[in-house]
Amino acid sequence: MSAALVAGLLAGYGIAIPVGAVGTYLVLLTARDGLKVGAYAALGVATADGLYALIAVLGGSRLIPIIQPIAEPLRWGSVVVLLVLAVHIGITGVRNFRDSAKSDVTRPMAIGPLKAYVSLLGITLLNPTTVIYFAALVLGSEDMAAASGAEHVVFVVAAFAASASWQLFLAGGGAVLGKALTGRRGRLVTALASSVLIAALAVRLLW
Repeated sequence: MSAALVAGLLAGYGIAIPVGAVGTYLVLLTARDGLKVGAYAALGVATADGLYALIAVLGGSRLIPIIQPIAEPLRWGSVVVLLVLAVHIGITGVRNFRDSAKSDVTRPMAIGPLKAYVSLLGITLLNPTTVIYFAALVLGSEDMAAASGAEHVVFVVAAFAASASWQLFLAGGGAVLGKALTGRRGRLVTALASSVLIAALAVRLLW
């Protein structure tokens, strides 16, 4: 059970940490409309991550009997997918850091807490990288393949909790931490940190 908890937390933080367009929008939204609106928006992002983790777990469980004969090639394929994602996030972070001509993020129109939640949920669900990321983790891990239903629940809840804690951290930072995390240097640091974490998860699948 503890292994599923740790795996879920690492997975959740791995996908949540990079501060991209959604994170920047979240910080600006909180800075302007207050912590309540920001908290709802943060939970919208975390809900999307949790849903994708759930989809990956449910789909993975059903596919395991079918893919068991090709488990080893699949594991290597999952490692490759995760490493590609890690490299992509890292390169994107460096590219954005070097792009001195990038425009400032447009300030959003004022919205209420519920609309903030639904909007950020929808925006995050449109990102296919998230479901690919979780599916690669679940299908490429022997521990998750052999996990019980309760352990799958723990994994999903932990992934949601990790994502929620990071998004709430961004929202809570508001204008103060927002300037540091969404600036050129802050975005580079968070992108590289996420890249390293995802690469470590990929290497972990080989053990």
